[in-house]
Amino acid sequence: MSNAYTNDTIIAQYCHFGWGENRFGVPNYPDTCAKLAIEYMGDRPKRRAFDVGCAIGRSSFELARAFDEVVGVDFSARFILEAQRLKESGVLRYAVPVEGEIEEYHEVRLNKFGLEHASKKVNFWQADACNLKSIFTGFDLVFAGNLIDRLYDPQKFLEDMAARIHKGGLFILTSPYTWQEESTPKEKWIGGYKRDGENMTTLQGLEEILGANFRLLDTRDVPFVIQETARKHQHTVAQMSVWEKR
Repeated sequence: MSNAYTNDTIIAQYCHFGWGENRFGVPNYPDTCAKLAIEYMGDRPKRRAFDVGCAIGRSSFELARAFDEVVGVDFSARFILEAQRLKESGVLRYAVPVEGEIEEYHEVRLNKFGLEHASKKVNFWQADACNLKSIFTGFDLVFAGNLIDRLYDPQKFLEDMAARIHKGGLFILTSPYTWQEESTPKEKWIGGYKRDGENMTTLQGLEEILGANFRLLDTRDVPFVIQETARKHQHTVAQMSVWEKR
């Protein structure tokens, strides 16, 4: 049985984060983010969406409910493999730790989420968010979920976005701003430090970098829960910021 189920701890954790049930009253995070993104789009054109850091693809599939085409990319080839497998077969199976050696088996079927038709509009690619190819352009929405504080050069990524989004389109970011030198050299942090003795927040850093090409429309907090075992969870609050291309 276990041979048919992904039981790599990190992969399975992200599978469950993307497709698992609500925990402690906190709604599924990528589903919530996609719904909010569609809501913010309003009556703007919904032709093409770009989901950067898509992990196992939940937000990409959900965006495809409203968009004509969705491109999902992630640095992890293993995440993309699982997302592509789900797109092609309509089924995702994984096992999450309960306690010690005990595992709990889960099966996700796109048709149970009403996503079997939306999946035809989604394409997945392995890609480096800080070095994206020129083919990734012409989008009405770019969504980057929990990404910027894990990039080796977040400013380069942010400065690159203006050329990829249509005028009037949206760039939506979420992040808990948990900067760490293991992911991002400290000199590359765009917030979470002191400058000239004053606190420099990530939102301030975003405004400095994006302000020339984008207008900040809104910010809001979006909580999420990551299950490690049956009795151990991470409860985090990300900030969503919504930017309109000038």
